Amino acid sequence: MNAAGRSSGLPCVSVEGISKSFGTGEKVVSALDRVSIEIASGQITGLVGPDGAGKTTLLRIVTGLLRPDEGRVTVLGLDATRQPQELAAQLGYMPQRFGLYEDLTVSENLDLYADLQGAPKPDRAARFAELLHMAGLAPFTDRLAGNLSGGMKQKLGLVCTLVGNPRLLLLDEPTVGVDPLSRRELWAILFRLRDEKGLSIFVSTSYLEEAERCQQVILLSKGKLLSVGDPADIATRAAGRTFLVWSDSLSPRPLHSGLARLPGILSASIEGKGVRVLVKAEGRPIAELLAEGRLTGCHQEPVSPRFSDAFLASLGEAGEGRGEAKAQGAATVDKSDRIGEDRIVVQDLSRFFGRFEAVKKIGFRVRAGEVFGLLGPNGAGKSTTFRMLCGLLPPSSGLARVAGVDLRTGAPSARARIGYVAQKFSLYGALTVRQNMRFFARAYGLSPQRQRERIEWAETEFQLDSYRNANAESLPLGFQQRLALACALLHEPEILFLDEPTSGMDPFAREELWLRIGEMAQRGVTVLVTTHHLEEAEFCDRLIIISEGRILAEGSPDQIKEPFRSEEMPEPSMEESFVRLIERSRGER
Repeated sequence: MNAAGRSSGLPCVSVEGISKSFGTGEKVVSALDRVSIEIASGQITGLVGPDGAGKTTLLRIVTGLLRPDEGRVTVLGLDATRQPQELAAQLGYMPQRFGLYEDLTVSENLDLYADLQGAPKPDRAARFAELLHMAGLAPFTDRLAGNLSGGMKQKLGLVCTLVGNPRLLLLDEPTVGVDPLSRRELWAILFRLRDEKGLSIFVSTSYLEEAERCQQVILLSKGKLLSVGDPADIATRAAGRTFLVWSDSLSPRPLHSGLARLPGILSASIEGKGVRVLVKAEGRPIAELLAEGRLTGCHQEPVSPRFSDAFLASLGEAGEGRGEAKAQGAATVDKSDRIGEDRIVVQDLSRFFGRFEAVKKIGFRVRAGEVFGLLGPNGAGKSTTFRMLCGLLPPSSGLARVAGVDLRTGAPSARARIGYVAQKFSLYGALTVRQNMRFFARAYGLSPQRQRERIEWAETEFQLDSYRNANAESLPLGFQQRLALACALLHEPEILFLDEPTSGMDPFAREELWLRIGEMAQRGVTVLVTTHHLEEAEFCDRLIIISEGRILAEGSPDQIKEPFRSEEMPEPSMEESFVRLIERSRGER
């Protein structure tokens, strides 16, 4: 093991009182405010925080790509401001939008990045072979990068970042949009790099279960440092504040809605047949809160705190979290009289791209007022199915009926009744937030008065007020997702297609989104959703898991998990069940 960085006892990164602002005049935004941290060598350090917390700014300052307005940054013994070129030769940096060249093969991308990083040519063959084997990409060297799955692209990006043999690796949201199995594989690579090479790794993530696996976690909020420490130690700060609540008379969704609206509840999420809640630090006992909310027939029991609970508690104490005034208005018209009717009908649906069959005769039905999950690994055919059901892509064969309309003959009329959030940000990046919403409101045919009303609602509901005049492409990733959802809801659709809607969102924003989804469903809206945050699948009434275009399992979340219950794992998580199902399917082939 190369443990040189560990044996020195010196931090690989030392940040002393750095501040950074953007903009001028009244538009100045403070991204970092007098932040001081140290990152130990030879370990994995996680960086977490809500959207706009300053995570990317901090990473870019550590790389030397940005200069702080004040303060000092020392990285690997070098001054990051005065010695950026010397520092660059010792760093590997993978930004959120890593620049793979999709028209080049895997091998050609490696050669290109080796040239850019000045990797010695005699050493390249052995280095490439080692990295490709570690990432599981050795069989795909001749494949175009654009033809790789999302998880394989991220692993190739990581390999390209490592070809120069850096001493410090910095990763900005490397697993956003990556399925759980690929996330596990990517993290296995990081652990191996740490354990076998002694590599120091600094990684930002929106997946709190990933941060929990780090040796040290840094928590930022609004540019300020909230906490630094071991994730297990941080988790204890939420002790005595976490409970599982269930009801004899209410199903999880209305119970979740009722609990989430109580002023003493900081966080609420559906978990199995109950709702896991985090109460405020100085709040009243949980029994009093339930009585105040008139949530009768409820039972509660304390549960052990997780790192995610402490993360949300820290943000709540810092004044972040779900505002009491948010989500005031209905996102959609009331269609509760239609609850139970079939609104999406799919039979033997297939889609070919040339000879490649992306979707293979799948079938399912979704009823009004139902939240239906479509889960699967990258490249499973989820987005292709979404695009067919939205009328954006014609099926090769089979039946697809949405809102009573056969999409083969009436796609335009069906599109007027649906809202769609694509997996990749698909709004107009050069337009401002307000201009994007005006465009979509007009495209949906809203009257001028209704346009004003709905745009004002959306800006308040999704906290886009302060970004009103910012170009969409400049928004943090989580706020881009909020804008996409806001545009999809302007015309109050009766059917909502959400393809990875929470990708890159911070936990509070994700909770708020799922609260809205649940309340829309109670008003009769039909929701078809896909997500790689598999704990979110607990919010679905039913779901299917597909792989390579075929359905592997269908049922409620409990039914999906049931085959994987055992003495060793009596309550398997949805992620564990998903991973085992996919691995079993691949093993059978």
